[in-house]
Amino acid sequence: MLVKNFLALSFLFMILICSCRNDGANPELTLSNRSFLMGFQNSAPRIDFDLTIQSLHMWEQRADAAMITTEVPWDSLFKGTTAVSYVNANYKGLVDYYRTRGFKLWVFIDPANGLNRATDATALVTRKKSISQPDMQKLYRRFAFVMDSILKPDHMGLALETNAIRGLSPDSVYQGVKKAANDAAIEIHASDNNVKLSVSVQVDYAWGKLDNTGYKSVDDDFIDFPFIEELGLSSYPYFVFNKPQDIPLNYYSALVSGKTLPVFVSEGGWTSASLDKIKSSPEKQRDYIFRQAQLLQEANATAVFQLTFTDIDLSAWPPNTPANLSLFASLGLVDINLKPKPALTAWDEIFDLDRKGK
Repeated sequence: MLVKNFLALSFLFMILICSCRNDGANPELTLSNRSFLMGFQNSAPRIDFDLTIQSLHMWEQRADAAMITTEVPWDSLFKGTTAVSYVNANYKGLVDYYRTRGFKLWVFIDPANGLNRATDATALVTRKKSISQPDMQKLYRRFAFVMDSILKPDHMGLALETNAIRGLSPDSVYQGVKKAANDAAIEIHASDNNVKLSVSVQVDYAWGKLDNTGYKSVDDDFIDFPFIEELGLSSYPYFVFNKPQDIPLNYYSALVSGKTLPVFVSEGGWTSASLDKIKSSPEKQRDYIFRQAQLLQEANATAVFQLTFTDIDLSAWPPNTPANLSLFASLGLVDINLKPKPALTAWDEIFDLDRKGK
């Protein structure tokens, strides 16, 4: 599994404290039920088939949904692999297994750079290409269409963290993402009226404290991507807050205030390790799992996804692995040896709650 298929994580900023409203709730389970599905993207500490299967069998016991999130496999497509061949080889069998488990399936396709929202995908940059080019948009649309037609997901996202791309990348990149996603939505809905389409927005960026500009809202995302039927939320609040209790209760709900649009957390987490200016611990990560449940319930969210069930063993990754991956290597609920962290117990307590509307 490629790094870009492990997770689409992108938020690289300095720590600032948000001065938003906070109800001071304690980090413990205060809910009697949950409104949301819970799930993961399949992951493993290292690129190892047996570990991947072990991880799958651990997390499938504590999930009722599954996520596939990926950048467009540009390298493979440029080398002549067809989208149909790629999807069948990399995803079809796994999705068939998810169906046997009764999981609801979310698929997210990233037309930009999952680890750097200020630029095009690395494979495009190295070839001096861009999503702003019609030929690249065509490749993206074909891949998105094939992912939908073969996998038949219940939910599909056509761009990730669009507000961050709009704010950080050249306008040509954002306009390319915008056109590609909107054109893909037209093609997909022409053949599939069942899938719910979305994009995701970066919650921490939307609150605006990272560039000292104040709350930005995500209204432009609803204008630029009018096909949105639900909104994905991406949040890595350990870059923003000292402790999970500081996260405002309306951290998610404020983004869709006045709207009836469903929301779900498409990616996110809290690191269990301290790194540079980030001061964290396994206990803080556990507290975050409980705090996030409160944020989800406040927003009446429909789902939450923890993309990495396991930590990432960076020592086993190739030398060209992006250095910033280390910022996200300790998000797992189990460590690189699949040993449970305190956060896993918190997740399990929430998962065991009765789910409303099931």
